Amino acid sequence: MDRIRLRGGKPLFGTIVIGGAKNAALPLMAASLLTTETLSLSNVPHLADIATMAHLLQQHGVDVAMDGGPGYADRGTAEGRTIHLTAGHIASTLAPYDLVRKMRASVLVLGPLLARCGEAEVSLPGGCAIGTRPVDLHIAALREMGAEIDIANGYIKARAPKGLKGAVVRFPMVSVGATENILMAACLAEGITVLENAAREPEIGDLARCLVAMGAEIDGIDTERLVVKGQTSLHGARHAILPDRIETGTYAAAVAITGGEVELVGARPDLTEAVNDKLVEAGCQITPTARGMLVKRNGSRLRGVDFLTQPYPGFPTDMQAQVMSIMAVSDGAAMITETIFENRFMHVPELTRMGANIVVHGSSALVRGVGQLTGAPVMATDLRASVSLVLAGLAAQGETVVNRVYHLDRGYERLEDKLAACGADIERLKG
Repeated sequence: MDRIRLRGGKPLFGTIVIGGAKNAALPLMAASLLTTETLSLSNVPHLADIATMAHLLQQHGVDVAMDGGPGYADRGTAEGRTIHLTAGHIASTLAPYDLVRKMRASVLVLGPLLARCGEAEVSLPGGCAIGTRPVDLHIAALREMGAEIDIANGYIKARAPKGLKGAVVRFPMVSVGATENILMAACLAEGITVLENAAREPEIGDLARCLVAMGAEIDGIDTERLVVKGQTSLHGARHAILPDRIETGTYAAAVAITGGEVELVGARPDLTEAVNDKLVEAGCQITPTARGMLVKRNGSRLRGVDFLTQPYPGFPTDMQAQVMSIMAVSDGAAMITETIFENRFMHVPELTRMGANIVVHGSSALVRGVGQLTGAPVMATDLRASVSLVLAGLAAQGETVVNRVYHLDRGYERLEDKLAACGADIERLKG
C-alpha cells in the first residue's frame, strides 16, 4: 500500500495548475445517462473516483473514451483531458455493490436511470467514513415524483413504469447529492418540477449549465429554488468542468502553512471566497491574477481564526481539516465547529501525534497553536483528513510518513509532484 514521505520546513515557490472539480465531474458523468447522444466533458481530473464512476457507467452500457494524457498539467494549462460518454443503449439498470461501495457519489445514477428507463436498482452507497450521508432525501423526492421505491438486501429498488411526474420538492435540509440527483431526474420528468431549499454549491450550477446545453429548461440556476421543465429527451453536448475549489483551497493552505509564494493557475477566486477570507484574516496575502490567483505568506506566523463549516457559500466542510492543520501552528487559539458531518474530526488524533494541541468538544474543536509540529508516522482516515496530514508534514520538523494514501488519490491528482515542483521535500513510497 502506497505511503507519502515528507520532510518539513521548506517554503513553497512556483506555480501549481488547478484541475477540474471532482465534485462537479461525477454528477456530470452521471448526466450522460439522460441521452442517447455523446456528452463530452473537458478538464476531467485523473482520479480514482473518476475511474470508479467510469467503470460504473460502462457497467450500465455507456461507451467511455478519453482524450489527453496525465502530462497535460506540465504544460502549464488547466484544460485537462476530455472524456466522451455515449449511453446509446442502457444495458443494465443495476448499480452493483462492488462498484457503489467504493464511492458514495455512485448513487447519482439513480435519478438519471429511473427517469430514462423507468427503473433502477442501486446499491446503498459507500465512500469515506466521515459520517452518515443518508439517501433518504433522494428517495423521498423521487417518491414525490411518482416513483415506487423499496429498500431490500442493501439495494434501492425504484420503479416508475409510467414515468416520473413533475412535483414541488422541498428538501428538509440542504443536500448537494439529493439536489443533483433530483435535478437530473426532473429533466426527463413530465411537467414542471420545483426544487426548494436546493443546495447552491458551484458544482450544482455547473451541472445545471451542462444540462441546459443538453436541451434542459432550468430556471433559478445558482439559487435555492430551481424550476425544471421536463423534456421528452435530451441531446449530446460539450462542457468544460469548472476548476476544483477544494484543490485550490488545499494548495492555498499549503502555502499558508509553509510560507512562500505560489500562483494557482486556473483557480477561480470567486469560488473560494470563504476560505480565502479566513486565510487572509490569519495573515496570508491572496491576489487575483490573469491566470488564477497568487497566494503568499512571508516568514511571520499566522494568527488563529475561528470558523464553522456551512453549506455554500459558507466555509466548506471539505476544507475544515486542512485549515485545522494551519491553526495547529498559528499564534493563539482557534475554535472550529463542524456542522455538516458528525465524524469529521478523525484527523485530530493523528495531528496530536505530531504535537498539535487540539481538544474536541462534540461538534467543535479548540486548537491552541504550538511552536512546532514534529514528524511522525500517521494514518489517513478519509480524503480530506489525508491531505491535512500532508500539510502538517510540510510544516513539521523531521520526517512524516502518511499511510493509507489511497484516500488521497480519490481527490488529488499528482499531489506529491505538484508540491515537489514548488520545493517541497515529498515523495511517494510504493508498496
